[in-house]
Amino acid sequence: QVRLVESGGGLVQAGGSLRLSCAASGRTFSNYDMGWFRQVPGKEREFVAGTSRTGGLKNYADSVKGRFTISRDNAKNTVDLQMNSLKPEDTGVYYCAAGVSAYGRTRYSAYSDWGQGTQVTVSS
Repeated sequence: QVRLVESGGGLVQAGGSLRLSCAASGRTFSNYDMGWFRQVPGKEREFVAGTSRTGGLKNYADSVKGRFTISRDNAKNTVDLQMNSLKPEDTGVYYCAAGVSAYGRTRYSAYSDWGQGTQVTVSS
């Protein structure tokens, strides 16, 4: 099991930026594809961005392409999500997730380990 701890959430005005970070511990971080998801009350957890084990491959939800950037540092066991040009519809709890052979899959069930989540609120 990989233990994941997110940080960096908060309240920001529309058009602003936030950077989320996820620190991993436990199993070998570089063995896992990593992803970021978000969830609002009453809705299913939604894929935001993913990266492969080496960080060489990245994919994004259409709603965040061009605004969000996922990156990982296998030496530091971290994966970050840089969020720019934030919109009120980006509001939600953001979760970091790890999975084996999860890259390219956008269903939350593809990922086996999850952080506790961090709240992002974008005001209009």
